[in-house]
Amino acid sequence: MRIYGLVQDSIVDGPGLRFVCFVQGCPHRCPGCHNPDSHDSGGGREMAVEEVIGAMRSNPLTDGLTLSGGEPMEQAEDCLRLAQAAHGAGLNVWCYTGYQYELLRDRGTAAQRALLAQLDVLVDGPFLLAQRSLSLPWRGSRNQRLIDVPASLAAGAVVPWGEDGSIQSAEILLHENACKGKIIYR
Repeated sequence: MRIYGLVQDSIVDGPGLRFVCFVQGCPHRCPGCHNPDSHDSGGGREMAVEEVIGAMRSNPLTDGLTLSGGEPMEQAEDCLRLAQAAHGAGLNVWCYTGYQYELLRDRGTAAQRALLAQLDVLVDGPFLLAQRSLSLPWRGSRNQRLIDVPASLAAGAVVPWGEDGSIQSAEILLHENACKGKIIYR
């Protein structure tokens, strides 16, 4: 697969400690994108999916995998293998995409639909500079949604992750006596 970069220990790409795979190549080319160097589909570097899986599994403290980019849905088959390996290791899987959930569900390729079915949370929609917000949890612009994918597929309609897309289910607790000032997640 073509990779822009890999990040261990991210706390800004979903709840908990995350392994983030930034794929290379994006057809959306959103103005103001925080990873514009990931747009060129010929950039980055080739990595075997097994090598990425090995890197993901190297940290026993990792809570989840985040697929970002670039556009993960453009490398859906390889990202599907990563998502399956993550679930097999007991990790949750988040994905950022410039595509809308409904488009992927209804008209995506077979590989895109298979990847969608492996996601726990989808952050959908292009980044819109005019709707940029630094106060939103885990997304860059107000048009982007945090979608509970398993619940949405079961309901046949979009179900937001948490109440109003909040961080409710990843509530951060600081309990100084029990954890000596460390942040814990529940």
